[in-house]
Amino acid sequence: MTCSKKTYFPITVLFAGFGACATLAQPAAPVTNPPPQWVSSAALGLTLTRGNSDTTTLSLGANTEKKWNANDLSLGADGLYGTTRVSGASSSKENADLLHGFVQYNRSFSDQFYAYGRVDGLHDGIADIQYRLTVSPGIGYYFVKEKNTDVSIEIGPGWVDEKLGHTYENYAVLRVAQKLHQTLSDRSRIWETLEWLPQVDKLNNYIANAEFGIEADLTKKKNLSLRVTLDDTYNNQPAPGRLQNDLKLITAIAYKF
Repeated sequence: MTCSKKTYFPITVLFAGFGACATLAQPAAPVTNPPPQWVSSAALGLTLTRGNSDTTTLSLGANTEKKWNANDLSLGADGLYGTTRVSGASSSKENADLLHGFVQYNRSFSDQFYAYGRVDGLHDGIADIQYRLTVSPGIGYYFVKEKNTDVSIEIGPGWVDEKLGHTYENYAVLRVAQKLHQTLSDRSRIWETLEWLPQVDKLNNYIANAEFGIEADLTKKKNLSLRVTLDDTYNNQPAPGRLQNDLKLITAIAYKF
């Protein structure tokens, strides 16, 4: 009688008295998945004009995200600062003074439903928003969740605390948001977010935010990309002497790490 060979280091023991053989195999090493990693990027944009007016505008942004099991944690910050000096003027004036940051945590209950908690902070000196803090928990739902496409909606209560000009305000809001991410090719992608924040007891006081972006990789390693973002913010009751709408088009180079 012969023993069949195994591919994983067999040890063959022959029992001569019974004319039989047995194969004892060494156990395979357990397979361990690598721990989840942070996926991060930083972006820099610069605009210069010289001549009848000297304009300098600098934009900075950074985002990071970590996913593990049913958890998703994302953080981000961005800023915009600019000055303008007209020919013949002795000093420059600010034309942009913005700082924004957020943190959001999602906990999935299924492939489509998740709970979230989000905190946003904003300062916009040109719009005379000294600060605005928005806190919102809620429920999210994925209408589409595929490898190259996801579309989701989020809804929940919220609280806004802000200082517009010299006036302090705080009030309850309803947050309704919609998000889309779409991969166009192996090296390009687009995204879009819409957000509506009406005051629950005064619906004609609301804030609406929108963002549209497109990004294309510039290198084979996909760690350097060109990013174009269009941001629009509408405040139905702005600070005194300020306009309701602010629109920003930002072009930047982003580095992923």
